[in-house]
Amino acid sequence: MCGRARCTLRADDIPRACHRNDGPIRHVNMDRYRPSYNVGPGMNFPVVRRDDGSNTDGAGIVLHCMKWGLIPSFTKKSDKPDFFKMFNARSETVCEKASFRRLLPKSRCLVAVEGYGTKDEAVTLVRFYEWKKDVSKKQPYYIHFKDGRPLVFAALYDSWENSEGEALSSYSGLCEKLHTFTILTTSASSTFQWLHDRMPVILGDKGSTDAWLNGSKTDMLLKPYENPDLVWYPVTPAIGKLSFEGPECVKEVPLKTQEKNSISKFFSTRKVKKEQESNMEQSVCDESVKTNLLNNLKEEPRSTDDRLASLTDKDHDLKSNVPVPSLGDVGKSQAKRDYEELLADTKPSKDEIETSPARKKGNIKGGGDKQPTLFSYFGKK
Repeated sequence: MCGRARCTLRADDIPRACHRNDGPIRHVNMDRYRPSYNVGPGMNFPVVRRDDGSNTDGAGIVLHCMKWGLIPSFTKKSDKPDFFKMFNARSETVCEKASFRRLLPKSRCLVAVEGYGTKDEAVTLVRFYEWKKDVSKKQPYYIHFKDGRPLVFAALYDSWENSEGEALSSYSGLCEKLHTFTILTTSASSTFQWLHDRMPVILGDKGSTDAWLNGSKTDMLLKPYENPDLVWYPVTPAIGKLSFEGPECVKEVPLKTQEKNSISKFFSTRKVKKEQESNMEQSVCDESVKTNLLNNLKEEPRSTDDRLASLTDKDHDLKSNVPVPSLGDVGKSQAKRDYEELLADTKPSKDEIETSPARKKGNIKGGGDKQPTLFSYFGKK
């Protein structure tokens, strides 16, 4: 957006800056114009517009001093004018909002200054200031063309009359309509986004200013200014006060290191991110190697006594892990042994197993055994 502008041009230079070099030029309320380094909403600003009923050949140009900050004509006559409410208008919605839509056909103008600011379809020629929002403060920047030529912005204007014929001008006691304008804004260009998300609609050549005043379609006109000849530098925050005036408003001031870094980071975001990722990986690797080296240096050879003590401790740990039988387990073991002894006593020996009755009977019948038996005795009888 645009809320401050520098307009120190002479009245005769304003039409030429807007590429209006031929044809009659009529002046309206130009006695109210006061060149200033710090112009804001509610202050008088010279604009260039087409004269009512004029042809489209460039004739009938009016250099009209108006108030910056649009007051629509349908505003209640009893209302107090608020110039800060509509000192800018979004170009994306001017065809939709009633305050601006009705002004597009015949209320376009050019504002000739060294900053920017306008309302109603007008073109403003200015150099302007813009604020960069930081966490704790706002830093203003002075924005201008590199070769020093004035800026020309698209703008819209309107007129309003209050109730009971009250005088609207401090320059005369006459009752008259109040003419006001607003500056059209668009999305910021690719090189301007670091500073703000909006910028004025800049008409950079005669073809664009002619097309705007002649009522051409707005599609190709209301777009960001992408040419590289738009430059800027930081200025004092004191210009936030409208009472601050003079060449000090456009004097370049040094930035803190942090602010410089934030600007440079905007233009090299991807490069910085890649470098940061690479440095992070390298630092992690270096830290890991360093840690391993330190651990190896801290570890010393262990003495024989230390190793023996360690083995003793391990042996003690193993023994301590062997389960100790309980009284119930001891009783069970004793009964088992008694049972085994009983089996051993009742089990026949090897000799008894080999000399069985069947074997003995076979031996009795054998002819080699000469020992008399009971069978032989009773057999004789």
